[in-house]
Amino acid sequence: MTPRETPPAPASPGHSPPEGAATEARRLSLVNGLFELRAPIALVAMVVVFYLLSDSFLSMPNLVMTAKHIAINAVIALGVLLVVVRGGIDLSVGSIAGLSGVVAGELLEGLELGFADAVAYPPVWGVIVLCVAVGMLVGLVNGVVITRFKVPPFIATFGMLYVARGIALLISDGSTYPNLDGNPGLGNTGFEVLGHGRPLGLPMAVWIAALLAVAVTLVLTKTPFGRWLYAAGGNERAAELSGVPIDRVRTTVYVISGACAALAGLVIASELTSATPLAGEAYELNAISAVILGGAALGGGLGTVRGTLLGACVIGLLSEGLVLVGLSAFWQILVKGAVLVLVVVLDRGRQRFQRRGATVSAMAAGRRPG
Repeated sequence: MTPRETPPAPASPGHSPPEGAATEARRLSLVNGLFELRAPIALVAMVVVFYLLSDSFLSMPNLVMTAKHIAINAVIALGVLLVVVRGGIDLSVGSIAGLSGVVAGELLEGLELGFADAVAYPPVWGVIVLCVAVGMLVGLVNGVVITRFKVPPFIATFGMLYVARGIALLISDGSTYPNLDGNPGLGNTGFEVLGHGRPLGLPMAVWIAALLAVAVTLVLTKTPFGRWLYAAGGNERAAELSGVPIDRVRTTVYVISGACAALAGLVIASELTSATPLAGEAYELNAISAVILGGAALGGGLGTVRGTLLGACVIGLLSEGLVLVGLSAFWQILVKGAVLVLVVVLDRGRQRFQRRGATVSAMAAGRRPG
């Protein structure tokens, strides 16, 4: 009697055969690779487009000015990167930048000491330290409200956006501090170096951004805090069970973000040689766009310094290019808003393709997808 041949088992419903799964996995891998390269692709495309639209786009003066503005955005974005990696958001950084400039203007014009019937003129380094401390204090308030009172980061920092801007308006009474040069006789000169200094031919803002980028890279890759940050952002519950101090990590990133925003605000005030309470408006949108465009995930657990710097270059070139080609301010707002929406859509699309790719790869390997 001839043994009956056993027919091949049918494929499980809803799953592709291994060969099809392997092809699909390769296709999804290619798509994911394109998503990862979205910032460099956008950067190259903008350079080509703006070069064709304006002969002065690649001129040395314009490149120097663009590098300075990219660096200012990068300083804020590096602080926001840490917040986003932790799974949060910080909408208050633009207002912190404006508040920092106002505090600098107040200090450089003289701080009245009523108890001593005198006026104190802090040196520039003291002004910088105090302004950064103010930014850290605002960040600390953000962190405490979020961790202690369990307020969602979006709501807490959105409220602080108005609080910090309101404090800046109250301190300045809505006016501008027009002269930040100081007085040689009072020993408070030198503030203009932050906005106009060019060590080795590069704007001071570029050096500040570069040093900050190195510091943040070392923190993320070489310290326990960096490992805690990625762990807490990727899976907060698992990180907590592993002994990660999740509340302390969350509060710390908001303090750092506030410090970075305050430092950027000082550079802005120095560049303009005046401080206004409305400085830094919409900078939070530029920073968030740069971070997400650079590969960070809004859900947390992902993000790199290199990607954030690339994203800052894209956003900075877009802003400078729109001004250079003479696009009206109204259209500039529209374009920047559209870019922010597009960045979020791309982030969601990347996450969807990554989940699909993981499932298909598991099928191709003959495993049941988890």
